[in-house]
Amino acid sequence: MSTALQQDIDAVDSAYEFLLAYAAQGREDDVGGPAPRARDILAELDEALVNIVARLSEADTGASDERRQFDTLVIEDIAKSLTALALVRTQSRISSELVDNLNASIHLRTVLTNLWLLSETLEIGSEKT
Repeated sequence: MSTALQQDIDAVDSAYEFLLAYAAQGREDDVGGPAPRARDILAELDEALVNIVARLSEADTGASDERRQFDTLVIEDIAKSLTALALVRTQSRISSELVDNLNASIHLRTVLTNLWLLSETLEIGSEKT
């Protein structure tokens, strides 16, 4: 599970990096340009977050109580981020300013920070085996 989970975390990280760059472009909408469209990246971000929820929801009988509690916290935070992400994705145009506000959302930032922490614990855990 940790390899697939790490891939989803990496996908979230990559999407966030794209969104940071997109926010700096000063775009009025998400049409045209040489880079992938923002909607595609937002869809990939959504999919990776949903995958993470599914992976963390799987019963891991070998996980510590602390890890299971942290997984629950991450799942709750992802639910909030998915709500904000859905709001952005339903807009008729996705401007840099809109994406900048999504990037600044405390919910998305909390998820990112938690996923980076989780990623580090996965790496440390793999060193033990």
